[in-house]
Amino acid sequence: MKRMLYLKLLIGYAIFALLAFLTIATFTSQMSLNYIKKSTAESLYRESKLIVANYATTYSQGTTSLEDITAQFEAVSTYLGADIWLINKEGKILVNSRPESAPSGKVENFDITAFGSKYYLVGSFFDAFPEETLSVFSSISVNYNLHGYLLIHKPIRDLAAVKDGLLNISYMSLAIVFLCALVVLGLFTFTFYLPIRKIAKAAKNYSEGNFDTPIQFHSNDEIGYLAASFNYMAAELSTLEEDQRKFIANVSHDFRSPLTSIKGYVEAMMDGTIPYEMQDKYLNIILLETERLNKLTQGMLELNKFGAKGTMLDITKFDINHTIKQTAQSFEGTCKEKRISFELILTGQTSFVSADMSKIQQVLYNLIDNAIKFSHPDSTITIETTEKNEKVFISVKDTGIGIPKDSMKKIWERFYKTDLSRGKDKRGTGLGLAIVKEVISAHNENINVISTEGVGTEFIFTLPLILEEG
Repeated sequence: MKRMLYLKLLIGYAIFALLAFLTIATFTSQMSLNYIKKSTAESLYRESKLIVANYATTYSQGTTSLEDITAQFEAVSTYLGADIWLINKEGKILVNSRPESAPSGKVENFDITAFGSKYYLVGSFFDAFPEETLSVFSSISVNYNLHGYLLIHKPIRDLAAVKDGLLNISYMSLAIVFLCALVVLGLFTFTFYLPIRKIAKAAKNYSEGNFDTPIQFHSNDEIGYLAASFNYMAAELSTLEEDQRKFIANVSHDFRSPLTSIKGYVEAMMDGTIPYEMQDKYLNIILLETERLNKLTQGMLELNKFGAKGTMLDITKFDINHTIKQTAQSFEGTCKEKRISFELILTGQTSFVSADMSKIQQVLYNLIDNAIKFSHPDSTITIETTEKNEKVFISVKDTGIGIPKDSMKKIWERFYKTDLSRGKDKRGTGLGLAIVKEVISAHNENINVISTEGVGTEFIFTLPLILEEG
C-alpha cells in the first residue's frame, strides 16, 4: 500500500510555504515599497507646503535673511531626515540645507515639467544625486508670480530600510503562522491520518479474508464511527463466512445421505445382495429418499427466489379462515396416523386479508407440518386468528417437544436443525422455517415464536386485514 496521502500533504505544505515566502519577497516587497514611497511623498508634500507658507515666501519677499532661512531649513532637514532646497525657475540652488550632500550652484537640465501631473519624482533628480532619491516640490508664488520652487529630497534607501523592517515583521508573522500550521498538521496526523491508515490497513486485511484484526481506535466522532462500522462489518463478514461454510457442509450432508442410501440399495439389488422378493421394500425406501431430495431441491429453489431485490408477489384479497381450513384438511391422513387433532379458533365466518395466497398457503403448510412432526401422539394443534389494529394475527400452536432457548435465534437459518429435532425429523430439510421467514418478510409483516422446551411451541404472524364494507 503506497503511503502517498501524507507525502502529498507534506509536499503541499512545503509548496505553500515556498509560495508564501516568494510572494512576500517579491509582490509584497514591491507593493510595500510603493506604498511607503507614496505615503512619504504625501507627508513631505505637506511639509513643503508648510515651509513655503512660513519661510520661503517671506524670503522671496525680502523680509527674511538668507542666513535665517538656511538655519530654519537645516533644522527642518534634520527633523525630516531629508535635504531641502530652494531653487529658482532656472534651477539655481539658492538655499541648500546640506550642501555637502548635493552639488552647489545650478542643477543642469532642470525642467519642472519632468514631474508631470505629480508632485513627486523618483530618480537621481537630473543627475544631482548618485543614488535613487524621492523628490517632492512645491512652487513659490508671490502675488501670482512664480519665484521658484521648494524641493525636499529623501534617499530611497531610507524608505527601503522602512520596507525591510515591515518585511521582517511579515516574515516573523509568516513563520509563526507556519509553526501554527505545523501544529495543526501534527494534530491532523494523529487525529485523521493515523486512524485512516489503520482503517485502510484493516480494509486490506478484510479484502484478503482476514477478519481477526479489529481496528483499535475509539473516539466519539465520524472517524470513530467509521472504525466502529468497519469492526461491525468485519464481524458480520466473519459470521457470514462461517455461515457459508456451515451452509455448504449442511447442503453436502443433506444431499449425501439420501444419495448414499439410494446408491447402496441399488447396488445391493443389482449384485443380488437384496433378494428379489424384498426389492419392493427397498424400492419404497429409494422412493422416499428421492422425494426427500426433490423436497430439498424445491426448498432451495424457493429460497433462491427471495434475493436481495425480494420476490414478485401476486397480492390478492382472500379469506384467511377458508385457507386455514383447506390447509389443515390436507394433513388429515398424517394426523390420523399420529392421532393428532386440530382445534380451529377463527374470528368470524370470514376474515379477508391482502396477500399472496399461494405463498401464505405455503407458510401455513410449513408451520402445520412442523407442528405435527414435533407433537406427541394424542395431542392437539391449535390454529387461531385474531383481528386487531387492522391486522390479522394467525397463530399455530402445538404441545410438542418445544425449542431449546439457545436455538431460538437460529431456527430461521437455512438447514438449521435443533439437537432435539434431529431425532424426530429424519426427512426434514431444515428449510421450512427459512422459507416462512422470507415469505412473511416479503409481505413486510412480522413473525414471532414463543416456545418452552418440553411444553410446546407457538408461531404467530400478521397479515393486513381488509375491512368489509356494509
